[in-house]
Amino acid sequence: MRTSEGVFECGDLALQRGGTLKGARIVYKTFGTLAAKRDNVIVYPTSYSAQHADLEWLVRPEHALDPSRYFIVIPNMFTNGLSSSPSNTPIGNGGDFPEVTTYDNVTQQRRLMAEVFGVDRVKLVYGWSMGAQQAYHWAALFGDAVERIVVNCGSARTAPHNFVFLEGVRTALQAARTPRDGLRAMGRIYAGWALSQTFYRREMWRGQGYTSLEDFLVRSWEAGFLRRDMADLLAQLWTWQNGDISANDLYRGDLAMALAGIKAKVLLMPSATDLYFQTDDNRAELAHLKRGKLVEIPSVWGHRAGNPRDNPDDAAFVDAQVKELLDA
Repeated sequence: MRTSEGVFECGDLALQRGGTLKGARIVYKTFGTLAAKRDNVIVYPTSYSAQHADLEWLVRPEHALDPSRYFIVIPNMFTNGLSSSPSNTPIGNGGDFPEVTTYDNVTQQRRLMAEVFGVDRVKLVYGWSMGAQQAYHWAALFGDAVERIVVNCGSARTAPHNFVFLEGVRTALQAARTPRDGLRAMGRIYAGWALSQTFYRREMWRGQGYTSLEDFLVRSWEAGFLRRDMADLLAQLWTWQNGDISANDLYRGDLAMALAGIKAKVLLMPSATDLYFQTDDNRAELAHLKRGKLVEIPSVWGHRAGNPRDNPDDAAFVDAQVKELLDA
């Protein structure tokens, strides 16, 4: 499989909410070969706390994101520790890292595609979770430049209950005595939200090689967040809480208008047991979409059904739906 990695220098980026991100950079990885007509492009944005290495398992010939057919670009979100983030960007003068919106992310991702690859139209934007929010932004903001999007366990606007869940995570991080204590607490909070009650009732973690519930919490959830920088996670959490495809000059806060303005084919793919990106939010969005389809993942894996690296049944379901969309 042909791959390459690069850095797109955005320059000094004037941000949507004010302030400037000086020397902004997007780290990205590509898979496959760009067709001569530049018509085989899939953009695959990262999700919360994830870096491209965490998501590239899905980019394989046996999956829908097949690098033998498509040219797939994974742009790392600002604040994820690879692209410009608190942990790698000197601010100076005691200042704080500026507030970066999803709008800021996708406008620079579109620049990346145009200026580095000469691509002005993409076949698909595929996203899970915060990646799904970015996919929705691509479609709402860039009109004819986007043919299709997959919104996998995501939403057009962060729901109030989702916001409150994230407030619990934020407070745990900020109240901790040390960053390490905060990240361990965050892992345990997150474990209860990202997987369903049925997952735990059936002790499905046993099938993943863990010897006890405590072992699962420590080696899966605590360890996962301990890889990351606390300031990065807090900055990205702000981006998530303020996700809204209508929060811009084009739609002026009118979510129904933003949804109705999407020209792309939209596959809404929530998980039946997701505790914070709920199917009801997608159902409400579907009513305003011109070319929308909703297919619920029939899973007990909660939010993680949308990123089923360790779950072959859900992976097969997701692949089948995405392949159908791409072949349409």
